[in-house]
Amino acid sequence: MPTRWQVAENEADWLARALAYTLAAEAESLADHGEFRLCLAGGGTPERLYRELAGQARDWRHWQVWYGDERCLPPGHPERNATLAEQAWLQRVAIPGANIRAIPAELGARAAAEVYGRLLAGVPAFDLVLLGLGEDGHTASLFPGHDWGAGGDAPAALAVFDAPKPPPERVSLSARRLSLAARVLFLVTGAGKREAVAAWRRGGAIPAAAIRPAAGVDVLIDQSAYGEQI
Repeated sequence: MPTRWQVAENEADWLARALAYTLAAEAESLADHGEFRLCLAGGGTPERLYRELAGQARDWRHWQVWYGDERCLPPGHPERNATLAEQAWLQRVAIPGANIRAIPAELGARAAAEVYGRLLAGVPAFDLVLLGLGEDGHTASLFPGHDWGAGGDAPAALAVFDAPKPPPERVSLSARRLSLAARVLFLVTGAGKREAVAAWRRGGAIPAAAIRPAAGVDVLIDQSAYGEQI
């Protein structure tokens, strides 16, 4: 299960690679089974890709959109991951509303995790999972010191309490479910991520390293985050 590090030359190169990777995954998926099952990340780094996707001419009817995690805040709250994706991209293209499955985090972490887990029951592997990386090594809402749901019997969605970043109550897909994917792409930028990247490259037990799809993961990273670690 290799980790493939792709270091971009500059911001334009990073964005071009992120877009090309996503569209290649789309093409491969449509050719194989006629739809593109995509799981989204939150945060400002993936938002760059979402804004770029908004300007693309695609047959959006075949895109099936899921979320890797959500914050337990009211619908439409500016800090919800769904709000970011909707404003940057989803509301600006013709993806059918029924193809976009937001996590109902307003129900509270435990109830929302149960609902989303039921929605995912029977859903095949994602074609592409997009993930970010926090300065502490977290991804989605899987934080150090918490249950990452990496075991074979882990539920698809986890209720998260006492998260070290606000809000403390969240819902996250488990490491097991995020690993059930044909492709996983981590989108990483900024010098603030350098310590987490160094720990990951050394084989440290950080949450991001618990995402282990059969084909391995790709990490698209800029030079300021990658640094010169070994």
